[in-house]
Amino acid sequence: MRRLLARLLAAALLLATAAVLTASWAAPAVAATPPDKSVPAAVQSVRFGVLPLGGTVESRALWTPLMADMSRALGIPVNAYSVPSYEELDRAIGRDEIDMAFLSAKMALDAVMQRRMKVVAQIAKQPGPPQHRAVLLARKAGPFNTLEGLLAAPERWRLARGDSRSVTGFIVPQSQLFLPHNIEMETRFLSEFVGTHQATALAVANGDADVATNNTTDFERFRQQFPVEAERLQVIWESEPPPGAPMVVRRSYPPEFQARLQNFLTGYGKAKGPRGDAEREVLKNLRAAYGYVATDDTALLPEARLEYQLGKQRAMAAAWVNEAAREQRLQRIEKTYAEQVDALRAANR
Repeated sequence: MRRLLARLLAAALLLATAAVLTASWAAPAVAATPPDKSVPAAVQSVRFGVLPLGGTVESRALWTPLMADMSRALGIPVNAYSVPSYEELDRAIGRDEIDMAFLSAKMALDAVMQRRMKVVAQIAKQPGPPQHRAVLLARKAGPFNTLEGLLAAPERWRLARGDSRSVTGFIVPQSQLFLPHNIEMETRFLSEFVGTHQATALAVANGDADVATNNTTDFERFRQQFPVEAERLQVIWESEPPPGAPMVVRRSYPPEFQARLQNFLTGYGKAKGPRGDAEREVLKNLRAAYGYVATDDTALLPEARLEYQLGKQRAMAAAWVNEAAREQRLQRIEKTYAEQVDALRAANR
């Protein structure tokens, strides 16, 4: 635990530095590039929400090249709004401080249902396996290193997991593995640590937790950044492919500007020559090697379905005063899901 606290203290210092930098940082627009006529005069800048990956500074560094290219293409500043947690980004969206963001499917669904955001693009899937999946990580050595042991006695294991808004860090493991085995992630483990995918992997590698939720994409990034720690870990469970993370923009933006942003994303990395090579390298670093494809709010239907199934699982497993109370809860879940499906499909009408 001392090692984890030391790492968290170092991270806190980085976050403090990031907070100062974030307030003034912006991907610069190139003065020689005239503003595109499809950009409304009322749109003076784009505030781009950066979902935390390994950390605030690291996440912003990964997205900076794409935002700089977007700024040049649009002829207006693109400002990074980087935060240390899903919760902070969620709050920023609620306060209308974000114009555009790359979000988890859960966060995107919430933003779309609140009528604040609209889906315009999604990471293009690679042809064939391996696909992005949720995983559970455990140490290779030691008594706590098998899925069978975890499911048999979760109360003996220390859990490191993602935020409840994280699809691979919480929602998918909960719905596909733990609840089907009558295990509530929030209550059945000996202890719980909540953090980024990088932080949860480090917690297990350093012996401060026994099992961590993660995903194949972030674990591959972890292998490159922390090869010594990664060598101590093994994957003990892998999920079905989860709903993809989308790119969303402010719903109140004029349609022509939404289209401009969508065209930038879907065309990024498609050019030939040095420029295209540079853009493809940016996409590779963002774990989006095949670029982005145009889509709309219907891309969130799989996430809505996943949350519906998760809600039903929890309702069936929970203790209720009587059966009527359980049935009332199930009816509310059905109603919410139907409303979400109608709202998401309306985007494609």
